[in-house]
Amino acid sequence: MQFRYMATGLVLALALAGCQRTSYSPYSDLPAQPSQPAPLQAQPVPSVQGGQLPPPPGTAGSSQFPNAPGANPAMASANPAAPPASALDVKKEGMVGNWRVSNGGSSCDMFLTLTNLGGGSRGGTRGCAGELTAMGSWDVSGKMVQFKNRAGDVIGRVYKSAENRFDGTMNSGQQVSLSR
Repeated sequence: MQFRYMATGLVLALALAGCQRTSYSPYSDLPAQPSQPAPLQAQPVPSVQGGQLPPPPGTAGSSQFPNAPGANPAMASANPAAPPASALDVKKEGMVGNWRVSNGGSSCDMFLTLTNLGGGSRGGTRGCAGELTAMGSWDVSGKMVQFKNRAGDVIGRVYKSAENRFDGTMNSGQQVSLSR
């Protein structure tokens, strides 16, 4: 019987010995790391040149970019607030969603919602350049869709030229097209 108590005590002692706290770090064998990287050496900088940039495309009467396929040249009206004769009717609900934008030879995404924001509905762009980066809202006025910056100023306008296609210009004169 005494053997049983001794065996139980030995098993208990071995079990408690296995519960010792140990710490192990895989980095303990590595050499000490510096606390900060060495500073970089200064490099010479070439001189900066200045000069006048050419006017933006489309401001001198024609654009360096051809019209998008299916674009209606009549959409580039002399008065951007006046709809072209061929402009189709626009319903605000039909504008909601994602649009692919062609602007100045590049493309990006535009998202339009019906959420009220000041004098229009919330809208925005992703991957766009130029004036469209400031777009914060949009609105429909007659046959015209206006893009507005975050201050509520109109920065561009488009007109429906075909089903799921809109063409127009930004305030800078640059052509812009929306399609799905």
